[in-house]
Formats: sequence, structure tokens, C-alpha cells
Amino acid sequence: MTTMAPVMDTPSSDERLGAHLRGLRKARGLTLTQLAEAATLSHPFLSQLERGLARPSMASLERLARALGTSRVELLAGSEPPRADHDCEPSFVAADEGVIGPYAEGTARLLAEGPRRFEPLEFTGSNSAPGDHYVHEEDEFLTVLEGSIVISFGGFGERTLRVGDSVYCRSGTPHRWHSPDGSTYRLLIVKELVHGGGADDAVEQEDA
Repeated sequence: MTTMAPVMDTPSSDERLGAHLRGLRKARGLTLTQLAEAATLSHPFLSQLERGLARPSMASLERLARALGTSRVELLAGSEPPRADHDCEPSFVAADEGVIGPYAEGTARLLAEGPRRFEPLEFTGSNSAPGDHYVHEEDEFLTVLEGSIVISFGGFGERTLRVGDSVYCRSGTPHRWHSPDGSTYRLLIVKELVHGGGADDAVEQEDA
């Protein structure tokens, strides 16, 4: 008698995004209630998001990204179909490809897809106002590809970076940047990647 292997349903993009949100929340040590309050979203709605039963608006996604110390484009990348972890085939992203979305005070394009240990992004901005300092748990490296920026590190001061200049920010370092005259600039940013949660915590207590 032949036994048929069970057919596993492929997670939808909403389910993958929900698992990614849950993984980031747990990595930050936050409960559902704490994240809901930080992102000014309702607890039931966030619970539905994490279970893939609801789809956030771009405004809600931005609030979640800021509360989690990440960006909207990185959250959207969490809904990408995964590649097998054992797949060693190189992953290519052409110049006209890659997920694009808001990041800090500009726009970022993801430069890699599939399983990876870090997140490379091409950032483009022209903001003359510094905006808020960002603080997150991942280390971050950036180098200037075009133009120049003034980058602030809170109590650690600020520096002007020009083409070819680089900086490495360790976990917890406040940082923000801007172009004083509003000129366009481009950066290559590489961040540590926080992976979303998996099936082992798909069923959890309501305030876990």
C-alpha cells in the first residue's frame, strides 16, 4: 500500500509578511500589545496581520517599520517567495529589478533576493532636512556612491561624507543623514538581516 506524502500549502504573501513581522517583533522583545501601541494600531488588527489574515495599508506598514526600527521596503521584502536554504545558486538582481520603496527620508532598492545574511540596498535621497535619528539592533555599513551627505550620530557628533567615504554603525548607534543644499545623493547600505519567525510560533498566546 502506497502512502501519499501530505501536500504542504505554499504560504501566501500576506502569510509570509505576517511571519516576518512576528519574527521582527520577537527579535525586538516586544509583545503584540507593545508593538500595537508603538505603531498606533489596534491589538486585534496586528494579531490578524501576523497570522496573514489582514493586509496593511502603506501608512500602517510605515508605522510598523518605524516601531520595529526598520523600513517599509525591508518589510515588503519579507513577503517575497523564499528560496531553499540549501540553494547555492547565485542570485542576480538587474539594474531595473529589485523591490523599491520608502526608506528613511528617501527611496531604497533591494539589491538581493532569497535567503541571505545581510541586506544590501541602493539608497537615493535629496532631503535637506535631517529628519529623525534612527536606532536599530542591526549593524549597518554605508558608503557614498554619488554626491555628499552630512551624517549625524547623536551624541557622537556628525561628519561630512563624500564619494568613496564610508561609515560602519554598530547596533544601537543613532544616525541620520541629509544633503544641506538638497542635492541628490546615492548610498550603498548594507545591514544585518533579521529573519522573520517560522511555523513553530504560528500558534501563540494572544499577547505573546
